[in-house]
Amino acid sequence: MREISLHIMDIAENGITAAAKRIEIYVEENRRDNLLKVEISDNGRGIPPEMLVNITDPFVTGRTTRRVGMGLSLLKTAAERCAGTFDIASEPGKGTRTAATFQYDHIDRAPLGDMVGTVMLLIAGRPEIDFLYTHIIDGKDFVLDTAEIKAELGDISIADPTVIRQLKQSVKEIIDSYQ
Repeated sequence: MREISLHIMDIAENGITAAAKRIEIYVEENRRDNLLKVEISDNGRGIPPEMLVNITDPFVTGRTTRRVGMGLSLLKTAAERCAGTFDIASEPGKGTRTAATFQYDHIDRAPLGDMVGTVMLLIAGRPEIDFLYTHIIDGKDFVLDTAEIKAELGDISIADPTVIRQLKQSVKEIIDSYQ
């Protein structure tokens, strides 16, 4: 994948497929320590232990619609190619946590990509799911919790185009100011 945000989208979609009601996306850019960390957690069905053992094999998937699952193996390869790490932990009935680190300035590291667009697409596409997006850039942190926003909106849907447009603009301004 050309951008890390696309990996994040793919892993979040796995959580959605696993009936998650809450998905947490954590991104930390630490240029001083030369580290990019990405973590996606969900409270979905989880992965059975016998499947977890081979989960990064591209020919292992829990889906019945196709026989391959490339997302996790691609993320693992991307992280390891950039002097990083990959880890996945899951417990049936409780959810899954996927984490990857990258050497921030590694020549082979894909750009982070449009994180704001990725998160807004997830929110607009699945308004019934709560998303917690945390983005830390050199110690400055930003947190977006859709459960809190939904409570403030009352009867207005978080997926309303006006709401999404305003959220996207506000989040982008904040994240851009941290650069």
